[in-house]
This record gives sequence, C-alpha cells and structure tokens, in this order.
Amino acid sequence: MVGPGLVVAATGVGAADLVATLVAGAKSGYTLLWVAVLGAVIKVVLVEGAGRYSLATGRTIFEGWRSLGRWTTWYFAPYIVVWGLVYGATAMSSSALPIVALFPDLSLRWTAIVIGLVGLLLVWFGSYTSFEKVMAALVGVMFVAVSVAAVRATPNLGEIVLGLRPIFPDDSVVNVLAIAGGVGGTITLAAYGYWLREKGWAAPTFMKVMRIDNAVAYTVTGVFVVAMLIIGAELYYSAGIAAETGDQALVQLSDVLDDRYGEVFGTLFLVGFFAASFSSLIGVWSGVSLMFADYVGNLRDLPAGHPDTRTGGRYFRAYMLWLTFPPMLLLLLDEPVGLILAYGTLGALFMPFLAITLLVLLNRRREGALPHSDVPPEWRNGWVSNGLMLLCALLFAALAVNELKKVLGPYVPFW
Repeated sequence: MVGPGLVVAATGVGAADLVATLVAGAKSGYTLLWVAVLGAVIKVVLVEGAGRYSLATGRTIFEGWRSLGRWTTWYFAPYIVVWGLVYGATAMSSSALPIVALFPDLSLRWTAIVIGLVGLLLVWFGSYTSFEKVMAALVGVMFVAVSVAAVRATPNLGEIVLGLRPIFPDDSVVNVLAIAGGVGGTITLAAYGYWLREKGWAAPTFMKVMRIDNAVAYTVTGVFVVAMLIIGAELYYSAGIAAETGDQALVQLSDVLDDRYGEVFGTLFLVGFFAASFSSLIGVWSGVSLMFADYVGNLRDLPAGHPDTRTGGRYFRAYMLWLTFPPMLLLLLDEPVGLILAYGTLGALFMPFLAITLLVLLNRRREGALPHSDVPPEWRNGWVSNGLMLLCALLFAALAVNELKKVLGPYVPFW
C-alpha cells in the first residue's frame, strides 16, 4: 500500500533539506520546529493534488498543463533543460561528498562522475519495481541514520512541544518561509502521478490507497526534518557551535558526532547522508525523465502511455543521458554564470507554477468540455483543499520574488 509516496518523498528530501533544518536548529533551537512540520504538510497537499488529478482524469500532469494553453509548454521546455543540466552536477557532487569524507584519498570530482554513472545504469536497466525497492532501502538507511543521531543527542521533550507553537524569531520572515517551502520541494512533486502510473495505480479506485501512500511518505519526511532540527538544536545551538552552510554542514555534523559519541555514529550519519543524496539523484533520473518523456510524447501526439514515454522508453533514456553526461562537464569546468542565473530564475518560478496550475486544474468547470478533460465533480477541490493550495501558492510566490531578487538583483538596478 506504500510505494510511489516514499519515492517522491525520498527524492524531494535531499542533502539541501537536511542542511536547511540542521542550520535552523543550530541558529534558533526548537523555535522553528513548527515551520519544518508545516513544510511537510504543504507537500502533502500538493502531492495529493497531483495524484488526485492523475487518478481522477487518467491524464498526466503535463497533459493538464498543456490544456491550460501553450504558455505552459514555453515555460516547461527551457526549465526542464536548464534545470536538468545544473541539477545533474549538483546531485553527483552531493552524493560524492560523504564517500570522500569516509575515504579522503578519493577525488571528489571523479567520485561524483562514477556515482552519476552508477545512478544512470541502475535506472536505465531496472524496472520501476526494482527502482522502488532500492528507494525504499535508501529511505530505511536515511531513517535509521538520522533517527539514531537525533535520539543520541538526547532531545528535550518539553522544548519540542513548545517548538510547535507558531512563533517567528527575530530573524527574517523570508528565512522562515524558506524553511517551510524548501522541505522536500522540487519538480519531483509533480512526478508523483507518473510514479503512480508506473506502479499500476491508474484509476479513481486507487484514490484511497494513494492518500494513505502520500500520508505515510510525508510522515516519514516529517520525522527526517524534525530529527535534523533536534540535532541542530542539541548539538549546535546548546553548545554554541556555528553550523556551516552547504553540503559541508553534513560532513561537519559527522565530525561533531565523532567527537561526542564515537566514530561509529559519525560514520553511520555519513552513510545516511549518502542515502539521502543518492536517493534524490536516482529519483530525479527516474521521475523527471518520465516527465520529459511525456512532454516529448505530447508534442509528437503519441497516445497516452506510449512505450517511448514510459520507464525504459527512448525519450525517458534520452533525458537520463542529458542528466548524466553534460553535467559532468560542469564538474570539470567552472559553472557558467549565465547558466546559474537561468537555473535560479526558472527554479524559483516552478513551485508557484505547480501550486497555481493545480488550483486551476482541480477546480475547472468548462462548458461543453470532453468528459475526460476535467476532474469529475466528486474529485474536485473542496474549500479546505482550495484554502491550503492557495496558501501554498502565496507562500511559493513570496519565495519566488525573494529568490529572483537574489539572482537578478545585481543585474537589475531597481532591485
């Protein structure tokens, strides 16, 4: 009864999310615990909406976007090309970092390239079923590593309860919103419907099991982020240690665990760090490749579910090659500034794009529409779903404006 949800959650929760919540705990103690929990709830709403649309209509999310007009295709095409190029390099480096921390004689650059090739081969030759089993195993490793570290840090239960109160610290409100929006939030949320299809859940009869799957997956996500915030609060905030930024923060944490509790705990956490990063890598290699394959299939007017657009299909594999080999050049060369600007700009706009389009697709009532064009009345949004999705849209729109300011500010005079 659980599968695609674990896949989307494990893909979304990568090293960046673990770092964000670790740093939040290190800076503010338990004050932002409620924000991390809110972030997991937000993703439940969006992923459930994506899954409900796919099961209720039998259409993919890209088919839904395309029905809103050509503008969605014009946005999605450059986004998925640029995003994949930069993400591929980032994911390979992030997965290599804990390996190099365990074996310092290895080269980070070449270890990253080898891991990218391993991920490619794993998804290229595997079925969805085998891929899901690998992801479940990686989630298990993540769960053990992060939970053991949190329990070993001896959390203050009273402070944890108080941390669930919605209090804003003295820090910027934008930083608070960034934690809520960043927990497990990537393009892979939109890939959920594709994994449901690969699993064989492709009709409204699977609606209940989809919701159970989604709830269990994001409960696990909530455990991850709460555990990392506990670690930050107990090992950094209480001791007055400043946490590093970026993936190096997780290597630093393994050193702190080494010093406090012995080398075994530091090593176990590095293994969990690798599981988090590598699960995100192969999750993107699978999920976003399915989205790209569906995009090409729609442009070529292929029938829904055509083999070329499914796991192992030629368009699926073509995007996997794009995710793997061109990014290796970015590992060998300095990343071009223009590419990073495009990545930051397009990436900032994706989550509000997803929230707003889901709001439209799950509410739309068009006169004379074909029966399969819109969500049947019983599966459309209610007032609760609409309120939560509107909250998601506003949150991500605010974060997008802030991100665009950071990316474009130096180049736009009025920002």
